[in-house]
Amino acid sequence: MNLVVQSPDELLAAVPHVLGFKPEESIVLAPFRPGLPVTRVDLPRTAADREEVWDALSGPYGRHAWPGARLAIVCITEDRRSAELASQHLSNRLQDVGITTHIRLWSDGERWREFNTGQTGLQTPSTAERIAAATVLTGAAQPAANRESLAASMVGDREPIDQLLPAARAAAAASTPAAERAWGLDRLEQFHANGHRLSDVDGARMLVALETINTRDALWDDMSRENSTSHMAIWTDLTRRGPDEVRAAPASMLGFASWLHGDGARAWCALDQVPVDQPYSMAAIVASALQNGLHPREWERQQAQMREVASELDESFVPKPPGHHTQRDVARTQPTTDRPAPGR
Repeated sequence: MNLVVQSPDELLAAVPHVLGFKPEESIVLAPFRPGLPVTRVDLPRTAADREEVWDALSGPYGRHAWPGARLAIVCITEDRRSAELASQHLSNRLQDVGITTHIRLWSDGERWREFNTGQTGLQTPSTAERIAAATVLTGAAQPAANRESLAASMVGDREPIDQLLPAARAAAAASTPAAERAWGLDRLEQFHANGHRLSDVDGARMLVALETINTRDALWDDMSRENSTSHMAIWTDLTRRGPDEVRAAPASMLGFASWLHGDGARAWCALDQVPVDQPYSMAAIVASALQNGLHPREWERQQAQMREVASELDESFVPKPPGHHTQRDVARTQPTTDRPAPGR
């Protein structure tokens, strides 16, 4: 999503639409041009935490920096002192890799202050409404109230499909992998065409079919940046309805589709739905792309190598970022990161 902002008030109003949710106690790094990652981190409050945040961000920013690169650091918190210290620390570190911090902005939700100039002002409802209207015209969904509500949207009633899984497994055993793969591709094509939610019976059959890696990969190969919205819809629904034993695949598919679409926060929330006792190599691919700030357009060039790496991953790997969530989000138009505070 590309939004043109001309004031601190507009920048603050735009941030939730870029991230997909309203950040709380966070720092957001917003570039002035495409190419640099858009980043959200939980506000670090100690010197050690500030260093840990930079350690996590230095790789993607070092790779994506170019001469003259500029960004804004936006701090959303009531703790103005911690915001000033953290934004100054990040600004200094970014300068070391050739990125200039043009704006260091703090807001407590009502007031704002630009640390570089000392300019102050108020956040206005009229500006928030104008930015929201502009995003509606692009077809973008409105941001979630917070990250927790985004995560909660991926949990639904899993009992109906759970009861149907034995019958779905019996039917798959009486069929062939090739037939189930053909059915899965056909059903996916139907969904792309009409967007109708899968019935519980079809949902159970699809989830069982995804347990065959060749079938999963065939549906995975259908994904593109152009149809990522449709893939997000079907895999969100099946992640919500999928019992633990079959949820790793749809959650990973949702994570990948979200990354392709540029919705990194949703991608990380999807990976959180992969059961912790079920290491899953596709989830590792998505986690790697997010953690390293890989742009979605690079997938076509990198996919063979990334799939090969994933096949060699330690089977004990679980896609939970270090310190609980060292998250890398891909924004709607370019790489992003999203990372809660160290030590969680």
